[in-house]
Amino acid sequence: MIVAGAMIGSGIFIVSAEISRQVGTPGWLLVVWLITGLLTLIGAVSYGELAAMMPKAGGQYVYLREAFSPMWGFLYGWTLFLVIQTGTIAAVAVGFARYLGVLWPAISESNYIIAPIHLSSGYAVSLSTTQLIGVLMVALLTWMNTRGLKVGKLVQNIFTVTKTGALIALIALGVTAGYQAVAANANFGDLWTARGSLQDVGAGLTAATAFGLFVAICVAQTNSLFSADAWNNITFTAGEVKDPRHNIPLSLALGTTLVIGLYLLANVSYLTTLPLSAIQQAPSDRVASATADVIFPGYGAVIMAVAIMISTFGCTNGLILAGARAYYAMAQDGLFFRPAGELNRNAVPAWGLVIQGVWAVILVLPRTVRPDGSYGNLYSNLLDYVISAALIFYILTIAGIYALRRKQPGAERPYKAFGYPVVPAFYIIGAAVILVVLFIYKTATTWPGLLIILSGAPAYLIWRIQARKRAVAAQN
Repeated sequence: MIVAGAMIGSGIFIVSAEISRQVGTPGWLLVVWLITGLLTLIGAVSYGELAAMMPKAGGQYVYLREAFSPMWGFLYGWTLFLVIQTGTIAAVAVGFARYLGVLWPAISESNYIIAPIHLSSGYAVSLSTTQLIGVLMVALLTWMNTRGLKVGKLVQNIFTVTKTGALIALIALGVTAGYQAVAANANFGDLWTARGSLQDVGAGLTAATAFGLFVAICVAQTNSLFSADAWNNITFTAGEVKDPRHNIPLSLALGTTLVIGLYLLANVSYLTTLPLSAIQQAPSDRVASATADVIFPGYGAVIMAVAIMISTFGCTNGLILAGARAYYAMAQDGLFFRPAGELNRNAVPAWGLVIQGVWAVILVLPRTVRPDGSYGNLYSNLLDYVISAALIFYILTIAGIYALRRKQPGAERPYKAFGYPVVPAFYIIGAAVILVVLFIYKTATTWPGLLIILSGAPAYLIWRIQARKRAVAAQN
């Protein structure tokens, strides 16, 4: 439930619109999702070896620490706290609020409690009713998770079952009640001919040329991989999983297989219901809402708003529950705020949850000021920057399997990476190719991600020095 619940947020209901503009054909839209699925599944079944070998709270932080050095583990944890986990929590919580606004119009990004206060020409802070709902949602779920694992588990199970059922229903109804012969024949009868207005994917390239198509597929992965991300969150909770050496690899395999299968089928549902031009031009990129409107004319927007609210609520809970366990492991090593390394009377890292919640709330409030005077969200920019950073850490983590096979050949490995050494190498190569293309053609949203990672180096040195001082004081 944590794997599936953290993966399924709002992305699958939206990002296919932009991907279709980038690649320009129904066939390549499906290929983009297929590549994402293969990379995610390979990553998950490879990751299982590390999870079974080191079933400790902290997950990826621990794997990088043991495979390479404490600094690499810290840089991951630093980026996780600064942007990856907290920025995603902020984004998904505000996503919930936006869809609540479909049902309750008073919830709007332009309905301000505190109007934007400009900090500079490019940045402001504000509190709209949408932001307020996002803040309250983060606060509520953070508080609920401090009450103990049983409460967090109950919320996760209920909402994951509900949203998975809603996604299955959308797929089933899309290919039956919503089936449009004209759209389906146009899409599946001509999978590969580019159509519509093709989006510039960098340096003036579009999918109209073979090389432009290659770049478009790589760039499109930022949307689909983000929608399929967070599958690794289960490893953060390893210290609280029953029989983690068996259950974590199994949950990674089953959870990612379920979600990737549903994602591929959801796109088939879109293509049997809507012509590609309607997918490309869906209002606010809400492809699922456009699909639901075909199935239930006049009610699609409301139905999908409810479904996506359920999805984002469960996703936010899973992210909050899992993220604090990574900071707990860091604090135990003296590399994070010390209170985060303590458990409360409910046996959960309450201070880690609170620190994470506070930073996520802070990320909800700043706004970016666009050239036309409208406002964006700071966390959206940060998430764009960090997609490349997340890929760097995934590549390093999978490479850690090879490093640990060499460093610790005699270590117990209850589960071994499927297809080792060939299959994990496919992930490293595939992700590296995407990463290189992003660094070349999407410099504005990739190089800042690298800077966010590097900003952790001085923080690591400060915490390391403090940890050594405490160790010396304890000896004395």
